[in-house]
Amino acid sequence: MIYEQIDEAGGIRLNGSGRPIRPIKEIIVRKKSLLASALAAVALAAFPVAAQATVTGSAFAFSPTPEPDMSEPSENTSSPPSENMSSPPSENMSSPPTEEGAAKPFGPGCTALPPSGPGSLAEMAKEKVADAVAQNPKLSQLADAIKESGLGETLNSAQGVTVFAPNDDAFSQVPQEARDKLKADKAQLKKVLTYHVVSGRVTPRELKSGTLETLEGGKLTVKEENGEYTVNDAKIVCGNIPTANAVVYVIDKVLIPPQ
Repeated sequence: MIYEQIDEAGGIRLNGSGRPIRPIKEIIVRKKSLLASALAAVALAAFPVAAQATVTGSAFAFSPTPEPDMSEPSENTSSPPSENMSSPPSENMSSPPTEEGAAKPFGPGCTALPPSGPGSLAEMAKEKVADAVAQNPKLSQLADAIKESGLGETLNSAQGVTVFAPNDDAFSQVPQEARDKLKADKAQLKKVLTYHVVSGRVTPRELKSGTLETLEGGKLTVKEENGEYTVNDAKIVCGNIPTANAVVYVIDKVLIPPQ
């Protein structure tokens, strides 16, 4: 018959054959440990969000899951990017005028005008048209022709006219003999010069297509094509220059009235 007995000295249980078996106390502790593990699994399954379990030996410690921060995020108090306060770039006067920019001078030749002082756009705007032409270094030969013809006072006293002003390069295309002959004939000189003058301040919009009647009595054909403005066969190199009583369009050829 197999039986169990206890070795009082070592607290070891022996079976009938004398072999040691696990102590009763150890069996009880192991069963408790298994029970605690099972309870922990049940707790985690039942409360996956409300609590977190931490096992230490056979003990369990539950710590509540921290609640999400519902406070509003702090506003970004950083300053918005500062606006570019630098001055806008200067207008490109070589571009053809737009509807909005119709009151501004335009054309590639405008950059050849003095940026300040006599002959500049700002100074020409203050002067009557004959005086404005006289102070522009690019229009010196036209100024001489106006003086020789005696038209200076007539042009300065006019109220609102348009002058198509040949620049010095335009006059240089006319043979010297023809220029001398023209200057010697005051009536013919007046006829040629008044062929460059139109009553009223002509706008770039009015130059797109059509004809203009001159003070001489003849007509000028004007048109715009691909941003290039022409008067008869002359190109406008700097247009829409205001003066105190007129508007000036600098052209690259002398206009000859029809016979």
